[in-house]
Amino acid sequence: MSPRPRALFSFIPLAMLACSSPPEETTSARPTRTPTTSVDAFDVPIAGITSEFLADFNDGDLLFSTPLRDSDGLGPLYTRTSCGSCHDKANRGPGLVQKMALVEDDGVTPASDQSELAYGHTVHPLTAGGGMTPILPPDDPKVKVTTRFGPPVLGRGYLEAVSDDEILRVEAEQAARDDEIHGRINWVSYASEHNEDTRFHDYDRGDTLIGRFGLKARVPALDDFTADAFQGDMGITSPLRPTEFKNPDGLTDDQKPGIDVGFDSVNLRANYVRLIAIPRRTSDSTGAALFESTQCSVCHVPSLHTRADYPVSALADIDAPVYTDLLLHRMSDELADGLPADPGVDGQADSFSWRTAPLIGLRFDRTFLHDGRAKSVTEAIELHRGAHSEANASVDAFDALTADDQASLVNFVEGL
Repeated sequence: MSPRPRALFSFIPLAMLACSSPPEETTSARPTRTPTTSVDAFDVPIAGITSEFLADFNDGDLLFSTPLRDSDGLGPLYTRTSCGSCHDKANRGPGLVQKMALVEDDGVTPASDQSELAYGHTVHPLTAGGGMTPILPPDDPKVKVTTRFGPPVLGRGYLEAVSDDEILRVEAEQAARDDEIHGRINWVSYASEHNEDTRFHDYDRGDTLIGRFGLKARVPALDDFTADAFQGDMGITSPLRPTEFKNPDGLTDDQKPGIDVGFDSVNLRANYVRLIAIPRRTSDSTGAALFESTQCSVCHVPSLHTRADYPVSALADIDAPVYTDLLLHRMSDELADGLPADPGVDGQADSFSWRTAPLIGLRFDRTFLHDGRAKSVTEAIELHRGAHSEANASVDAFDALTADDQASLVNFVEGL
């Protein structure tokens, strides 16, 4: 990363991978080192990081919550004015994005012809920087409109640090199961230009990688995630994403000529997200055992091993307690969004596929599932049931528990 001025103060808020992989590791050879995640607070840095990374965390935290204006390059279309608008204090929402798709008569299967949506599948309701015409859903009964809340970004550095080999291993294990649970990797393209900061990776645009981030695992790395949000949610261009997205006014620029922000604006925000600790309460063994016996742990895998060469030493070569497999799973028709599998949309994820959500900091949330339709963990579990869902057997197992055991399992999940 190029030299940059530091903020004149430092604060810690208390409120709240190319396809090449490291050498194969055997389970017996792995160290038993695990990260410290006993903090009962959110939006705090990982313990033990270097002073340079702590400075990145603090500077990135400030930028993350800073609203951007027309003079900063906002627009010509946008959804929110800051990262924190969709991930307040690194948590869920309050901002949201609406998606739209042309569907068949069943209301969930993508239509073969999506050309009516000339400007893509994302609703962009607000204009700035010279934009005059928002992107709104057409007045067509065949257009399905769905909602996605900004997910928490707590502990996302752990997800980026997970070894490709681990994700491949879990995918292979699930493929060999004799039940309905068969998660799959969302292989995606790195959609950004080459980043001048190569500490975390050396990807080039078009490299095929394992998707990890976003509700459908369509993004492979946190700098790509940040640059994508800048461009797609705020109309902010950067060296990683240097062009404005297609819009009805045909504008190729806004009130700030040229590229709106530099590498540092992207990388500091990305490093802030990388360095947020996992907030975790101590949980009882009963809830953990029930989580396993109901097979919740098959998809919400308690831990995945990380790369030994990950640049944040606190996250390198550990069993990261992320409670996800980072795989796509076929969920119910009721949760489908109608979006087609397409490299320019969600990669290989189709209308019915969602990445297993990491169970991190759920006690700070008030709504659950991608669109917030569940108002409790219990309701979220029940809504995993539906036509063709891989999770039906797990929901049946949960329903078969006694009321006390159900409460114990839910309390366990809420403490993660």
